[in-house]
Amino acid sequence: MKLTFLGTGTSQGVPVITCKCNVCQSDDERDKRLRTSALIEINDTNLVIDSGPDFRQQMLRENVQKLDAILFTHEHKDHTAGLDDVRAFNYTQRKPMEVYCEERVAKSLKCEFAYVFSEFKYPGLPKINLNIIENKKFKLNKIEIEPIRVKHLKLPVFGFKIGGLAYITDANYISESEKQKIKGVKLLVINALRREKHLSHFTLQQALDLIGELKPERAYLTHLSHSMGLYSEINKELPKNVFFAYDGLSVEI
Repeated sequence: MKLTFLGTGTSQGVPVITCKCNVCQSDDERDKRLRTSALIEINDTNLVIDSGPDFRQQMLRENVQKLDAILFTHEHKDHTAGLDDVRAFNYTQRKPMEVYCEERVAKSLKCEFAYVFSEFKYPGLPKINLNIIENKKFKLNKIEIEPIRVKHLKLPVFGFKIGGLAYITDANYISESEKQKIKGVKLLVINALRREKHLSHFTLQQALDLIGELKPERAYLTHLSHSMGLYSEINKELPKNVFFAYDGLSVEI
């Protein structure tokens, strides 16, 4: 199984177009952070976790020619806004895109993309097949996927466990029972927005404390705001089995 970080950034903070900080003006490509999303390739199946506003750019950059499904963690626009661009895969694959999300997220998608789900199907519109999931294991092309319930302040969000990978974004709380699903995984991806306290995201230290508790073989930090600092500097501060992710990074699991 291969994990590619399509995006490791966030909409939090000053827009890049006006920001003069050393991260946004950096020449290091590892500091160029699009909105958080991930591509997972396992057997002959390609699936994406979240399709944010940068989805089309991310698919083109990684030359993704085939996409079987999209899993949504939650309904915030920085994780769903690119859904319209599945129409390119509809055209080449000649079938609807399989989308997996919980009922609340499905209702949000039907509102935000009402034209997609309207009774009248305008030619060329995205074709989407919604699959409603709950907090229990399900299968996608014979691949077992286990949701992980986390909280984004008060909003319930899903992380996902697939084989030896656990992927969690937009969280600042995980219950003890849900932690049991993650303990000892080969690779944990967890959000770490910034150093300073935040009301709905793990901070760097909170993420490191959680990694220390769950004891994965390796861990990667994602959903990083520009206030976290330069990749070349902050990566040196981490424990030996913890790394800052960056856009385009691929890791084998």
